Amino acid sequence: MSKLTWVLVGIGLVAIAALVMVKRQINPPSLPAETTVQSAEIPAPSANSPPRTSSASVSAPEAVEGDHSGTEQAGEPATAALHTVAPPMSAAKPSVAATFSQPLQTLVLPQSSFAQKQAAWKQLRDTGLLDQAIAQLQQAVKDDPLVAEYSAVLGQAYLQKLGTTQDIRQQSILAMQADQTFDQALTLDPDNWDARFWKAAALTHWPADLNKSQEIMENLSTLIDQQETRAPQPEYAQSYVLLGEQYLKAGYPDNAQQMWQRGAALYPQNEALQNKLASSR
Repeated sequence: MSKLTWVLVGIGLVAIAALVMVKRQINPPSLPAETTVQSAEIPAPSANSPPRTSSASVSAPEAVEGDHSGTEQAGEPATAALHTVAPPMSAAKPSVAATFSQPLQTLVLPQSSFAQKQAAWKQLRDTGLLDQAIAQLQQAVKDDPLVAEYSAVLGQAYLQKLGTTQDIRQQSILAMQADQTFDQALTLDPDNWDARFWKAAALTHWPADLNKSQEIMENLSTLIDQQETRAPQPEYAQSYVLLGEQYLKAGYPDNAQQMWQRGAALYPQNEALQNKLASSR
């Protein structure tokens, strides 16, 4: 099978991945009053060298910071940098366009919960308004190019649309548009959780011969570093699930287990994390 065919087939899996992610996250777990978690430098392992970690005890749900005291060893690959992210290029708050439907208003407002956003996407799908939503978001990005939320939601809209078509050519176009649009959002606001998570989640289903593993792990490492400086949210658990899976694919089962344990310490009732830990023992 040609490389192009693998690319198209792999891209077609992105829609399935998005739907699976939604199902795994739709029931938020409750959080304990206080939990001990390992805060470690999260590397992106290469095929030649296992990842390195350092640890420190912190408490949740208060904000935590990663331990960045690790040093590079000679001959080891560079790891994904964990640092305090610079303020976004634009401090613009998303002004809800007058043409936005109620679901779109929910999606672009940062204060909306994850569950509210998933309900909004479902409403757009069920009412057949995804195309209209994409058009409105494209116009919003054009009119207000410095608002990162517009690009972040537009990227998700492309993935949602991808799941409604069987046309491989259209799927490939939508997948590439989504990835580029997420990059635009992250350029404006490196802290945008939705853009970074969905970019990484989509890339996990691209063909292995496209060598996206390093990019995936770097994005997930950065994402975990960012979210551990904030109050825990139920959806954050999926970052640990995905990064552990990437470690396992790269041939580092011990590091995968450590990542799932780290996530489970913060989100002990997350079913996906508990299942991963059970299968790794």
